[in-house]
Amino acid sequence: MTSPLISLQDLKKRYQLGDNTVHALRGATLDIMPGEFVAITGPSGSGKSTLMHILGCLDRPTEGRYLLGGQDVSNLSRDQLADIRNRQIGFVFQGFNLLPRTTALENVEVPLLYSRPLMPAPERRAKALAALTSMGLADRADHHPSQLSGGQQQRVAIARALVNEPSLILADEPTGNLDTRTSIEVMRTLQELREKRSITIVLITHEPDIAAYGTRVISVRDGLIRSDTPNQPRSATDEQIALEPIADVA
Repeated sequence: MTSPLISLQDLKKRYQLGDNTVHALRGATLDIMPGEFVAITGPSGSGKSTLMHILGCLDRPTEGRYLLGGQDVSNLSRDQLADIRNRQIGFVFQGFNLLPRTTALENVEVPLLYSRPLMPAPERRAKALAALTSMGLADRADHHPSQLSGGQQQRVAIARALVNEPSLILADEPTGNLDTRTSIEVMRTLQELREKRSITIVLITHEPDIAAYGTRVISVRDGLIRSDTPNQPRSATDEQIALEPIADVA
């Protein structure tokens, strides 16, 4: 029987703001299996961003357990969490988070600079170029972010997330800065990562139309999981075809 890639057990997170205690998570229990595409939705202040930070090993829960690939990461040190982030998790953000003065290729290489032992430069470059090529951007390797469209920048960010061959991609509002046509292209890319590479995708979004691309939709409100529903995902490929012809994706 396949074990969950992610297992949250009565996860709670509290923040102290002066004299006030903020209960960002109030007891989240959740399993995510390998190869799922899970969309987590909720209004601002619902706890979904806190949940994403914990899933990404960017923060630790106040109470409860978080098992990633069977390993309890709830109370690991900062260095241990950083190592897990680098080896097992890829991140895709709304704002792309690309370094403006470096090329697309150099941006994709960044996670490899933190590998231990350090990967030789030619191998780093080859891996980064392969990741860019898989995103259809080999001819943009020497371009800086300012020379790329929004869609191309997000594909560079996805290539960077993939370069260490993670088992999990965390996408935080990845289409938030993109138009409809480009959003469909990005969602098609994420769906293909799950279908062709069996990478687990966890997507944070406040847009129901974007959540509909997932195989499962989880609604968070007031720090609690309010619903967890299997979903027949929308086909981004079919929607992209309906929008053809597409010039250079913005």
